[in-house]
Amino acid sequence: MMRILFAGTPDMAVPSLEALNECFEVCGVLTNPDKAKGRGRKLHPSPVKAKALELGIPVLQPEKLNEEAREEISALKPDVLVCIAYGKILRQAVLDLFPQGAVNLHPSLLPKYRGASPVSEAIKNGDKETAVTIQKMALKMDSGDILFQKPYLLDGTETTGSFLERVSRDGALYMVEVLTKMEKGELTGIPQDDERATYCSKVNKEDGLIDWNAPAAEIERLIRAYSPSPGGFTFWNDQILFVRKASIDDLSWKGEGTPHPGQVLGVDKRRGILVQTGDGLICLEELQLQSRKSLDFKSFLNGVKDFLDTTLGEVNG
Repeated sequence: MMRILFAGTPDMAVPSLEALNECFEVCGVLTNPDKAKGRGRKLHPSPVKAKALELGIPVLQPEKLNEEAREEISALKPDVLVCIAYGKILRQAVLDLFPQGAVNLHPSLLPKYRGASPVSEAIKNGDKETAVTIQKMALKMDSGDILFQKPYLLDGTETTGSFLERVSRDGALYMVEVLTKMEKGELTGIPQDDERATYCSKVNKEDGLIDWNAPAAEIERLIRAYSPSPGGFTFWNDQILFVRKASIDDLSWKGEGTPHPGQVLGVDKRRGILVQTGDGLICLEELQLQSRKSLDFKSFLNGVKDFLDTTLGEVNG
């Protein structure tokens, strides 16, 4: 039976680890070191480590994939590496440890959106289609031969979080299918067209800042693209205000005067808080002031009495 070393860290990688462990021999798990969290800065294992320990699989957590780490990997005698959101760059010296190579799950329509944030980028740009791709890992980022690709239509309601949940579930099945064919020698890769490649970088906290001068549709996509993290946000009363959910369909303002971008105009009792953008209105349905709970718009307004007729995005001092 093929021996697999599984490299992954977050929740989205856990279903694939479980599925592969049922069908193959997972000889070890490679994951990031435990992280300090909370006020007490207590160390917490990654979701993949927690699941590996539950399944009785040996866990490796090197800070760096140096010679010592490579020797630990080699001692497990793996045939193939399966990598899903591991979080570290794998150099050639690591890839060379696996006789049958390394495979990686990437949630984009490769060669489009190579890099760290393909789902956020697709949603932010208003793409109508993306994909789940399993590729053979190569030294150049996300450039390996495509072993499997399943297109997905986007209907304009997805968040990055909701789509990655779907990828997590479906990707586990796809990965088992790919590894089964690999074990039987039935797998043929398709080279990527590098001339069609596009790239996306790691998402930073400041990427979620809402520009109220932008069109309403662009703002709504940004909110979904950065949900749940880092979150689409603005400023109100010198506090960070996260907009967790918004909509733009069939909105119009019939009040007096010419509103300016970021102005809180009023409330649609069924849908949410109306805010002017650079092109049309956006309706805020769920909001969260920093250090508070996320609330639906009615609950939010019950607790924040002076929100209407203010301007979002302004920072005093």
